[in-house]
Amino acid sequence: MATLAARLRRWRRSEGAQGLLLVSPTLLYALLLLAAPLATIVAFSFWSQDYLTIDRSFTLENYREAWTEPLFRELMLRSLAISGAVTMVTVILAFPIAYFVSFHVAPERKALWIFLITIPFWTSYLIRVFLWKVILGYNGVLNSGLLGLGIIDEPLTFILYNANAVVITLAHAWAPFAILPIFVALEKIDRSLLEASRDLGETTVTTFLRVTLPLAMPGVVAAVLIVFIPTIGDYVTPRLVGGPNGLMIANMIQVQFMKLNNAPLGATLALSAMLIVGAISILFLWLNRRFLKVRQ
Repeated sequence: MATLAARLRRWRRSEGAQGLLLVSPTLLYALLLLAAPLATIVAFSFWSQDYLTIDRSFTLENYREAWTEPLFRELMLRSLAISGAVTMVTVILAFPIAYFVSFHVAPERKALWIFLITIPFWTSYLIRVFLWKVILGYNGVLNSGLLGLGIIDEPLTFILYNANAVVITLAHAWAPFAILPIFVALEKIDRSLLEASRDLGETTVTTFLRVTLPLAMPGVVAAVLIVFIPTIGDYVTPRLVGGPNGLMIANMIQVQFMKLNNAPLGATLALSAMLIVGAISILFLWLNRRFLKVRQ
């Protein structure tokens, strides 16, 4: 017993015990606010509900309905398409901005530019969505401007209350999240590598493709994941600017939980979306790693 107590005292003074003590609050926080709700969702997906009564008998009926119902499949595919389009547009537009700030802005002014990029976060997300409704509306700013310039003869109807409006709004909302990780990755690039590439006869374009872009890929990958994963679960933007043809799977999950009193089916749809997004993210990371190996 004395030996065990001595070992316990030595362990308490060890670096491992001190590290465990430091991370234990974070670990407890993650278990209570992340793992426990996720476990609850998983459990609900195997139950059934009759209005307010939860039947805890194990069943796979929710998964059968979630994966065979044409409406759910259409919403899931539309959500993947919209999130993919938002990610592509956001990253493609964010890279030149991050590149300009990193390579062409004086070091003493970079902090100011990053500060300006984060200004949209000062306003409420809902306010920004409503502003896009004003801009893209039938009599909105965009249509009024194009009519005034004589570019169009009648207001455009394909820019609001459809998937296009959702892509535009989400791309604007998530642009800073894509710019910042790409900027950080570009800042870490050793400029002497670019000079060496040009000294060896490479042009500006080939230097970018063979040196800058591969070295910036960690930031690009981070930007893709940061934008793609949350946008597929967005239900506020599709509800406000998407219209019937712009609704996503998160809107159906919200309907199942809040209006139809079918939490098990809503949990199944949420879990299915999470698994699909996780699989796509893992596939993307694997393909990116293969791409970098080929480039090397």
